[in-house]
Amino acid sequence: MQTPDRVELLSKLAEIAPESFEEAALAVFRYQAAENPLYARYLELLGRPPAGIRALRDVPFLPVGLFKNYAVQSGQWTSETAFSSSGTTGQIPSRHLVRDLNFYLENTRRGFARVYGEPAGWCFLALLPSYLERGGSSLVAMADYFIRQSHYPESGFFLHEFDQLRQKLQHCRDRAIPTVLLGVSYALLDFAERYPVDLSGIVVMETGGMKGRRREMTRSELHRTLCGAFQLREVHSEYGMTELFSQAYGSSDFLSELTVRFTPAPALRAIATEINDPLCPVPPGRTGTLNFIDLANIDTCSFIATEDLGKVYPDGRFEVIGRLDAAEMRGCNLMVE
Repeated sequence: MQTPDRVELLSKLAEIAPESFEEAALAVFRYQAAENPLYARYLELLGRPPAGIRALRDVPFLPVGLFKNYAVQSGQWTSETAFSSSGTTGQIPSRHLVRDLNFYLENTRRGFARVYGEPAGWCFLALLPSYLERGGSSLVAMADYFIRQSHYPESGFFLHEFDQLRQKLQHCRDRAIPTVLLGVSYALLDFAERYPVDLSGIVVMETGGMKGRRREMTRSELHRTLCGAFQLREVHSEYGMTELFSQAYGSSDFLSELTVRFTPAPALRAIATEINDPLCPVPPGRTGTLNFIDLANIDTCSFIATEDLGKVYPDGRFEVIGRLDAAEMRGCNLMVE
C-alpha cells in the first residue's frame, strides 16, 4: 500500500469538496497510520491493520482523552506552538501541537466564511475572559485572527469591561455595522444580567463553557435566557475543541424549540457511532457518540472520538445533545438536554 506524502495531501486539502472528501480522508488515514506512532499502536491494539481498511466507515477514531497524556503527532517536526484545553481544577488539560499556526488560522477562516461570509466583513467583539486569562487557547487565536482581519476598527477583546462593551454594541447597532458578539457562556450570562439591552441585529454567538463560574444548563435554556435578555429571535453557537482544528456553527430559532444544528467547516465531517460500540455507525438522525474526521488535523490525528452525544443528519449537519455519563466535564460542556 503506497503512502501519500504530506505535500501531496496538502494539495488535496486546499480546496476540499464534498464529493472528494472520502478519497482525501482515506489518503490522510494511510498517511497517519504510517507516520503517527500513537495512532499506529492504537490500530494494532484494535486488530485493525491499515491495509484492511478500504472505506471511510471502517476507519477507527482515536479517543480524544489521549491528547491529555500523549504528544499526538504525524511525521517528524517541531511545533510552532501548542493549544491547551481549559478544563477545570484537578483535570489534566488536553494539548494539541501546532506545526503551522497560519495553516490553522486559514482553516478557521474558511469554516467561518462557509456560514457567515468572510470575517473581514464583520466587526468582532470577543467576550472571552477565562480564555484571555490563560495562554494556549485555540479560540483566542481564532478570535484574534478574525479581529485582525476585520475591516472595522471597533473590533476587539473584552475581559470584564461590560459598560464599554455595551457602548460598543450600541455604537455598532446604531450604525448598522455587521457585528458578532462572541462570548463564553458564563460571561454572556453575566453581561445579560447587568445589561439586558436590545441587541436585535447583532449576532450573539456562544462558545459554551461555564468554567465552574455558574451552574451548568442546557443549550436550550442558555439560548432562551439570552434571547429574553437581548430581545433576540435566535442565538448562534460555535462548536470547537482543542483537539480539532476545524469548527462548526449553528443557530437556534426561538420559534423552533431552540435546537441547534451545526454546519461543519469544509474540512470537518461528523459521524455518530453506537454508544457501546465505537466501531459501529448509527443511522442518520439517531443518537450516538459523536466522532469527527478533521482533515485540518493532518499533522496530528484527523480521526477523533469525542465524549459528546449527538445526532448527525443526512445533510451533514449535526446536533450536540450532551455528554457521555462517564466523561469528564469539559470547558465546552453543555449538559444533556
